[in-house]
Amino acid sequence: MSIIGVGIDVAEIERFAASLERTPGLAGRLFLPDELLLPSGERRGVASLAARFAAKEAIAKALGAPAGLHWTDAEVWVEPSGQPRMRVTGTVAARASELGVRSFHVSLSHDAGVASAVVVAEG
Repeated sequence: MSIIGVGIDVAEIERFAASLERTPGLAGRLFLPDELLLPSGERRGVASLAARFAAKEAIAKALGAPAGLHWTDAEVWVEPSGQPRMRVTGTVAARASELGVRSFHVSLSHDAGVASAVVVAEG
């Protein structure tokens, strides 16, 4: 296996929250319904959403940041162990296939008002 691409992104949590508040429907354009909810069914907190948004930006960068990727074609989900994962479909899956990506590794964090994510695309 080899590393095909690495992407990193950060999102200021307050700024991201203001964008969600200012733009009705933005969350629905960025995230799949399951990404918006905790396993308990409660709405996920804004810091967690900002980290997921950063992961979507990071996966685009790992894939060379081509035009035309759809936000909801990259889904962040979490294993029962707490480890985050990426699931790709549509435009993101097509670009990954084109580059020979077989798997993604993702790390999410948020602290001191900033959310961050790193994505490694492996072939």
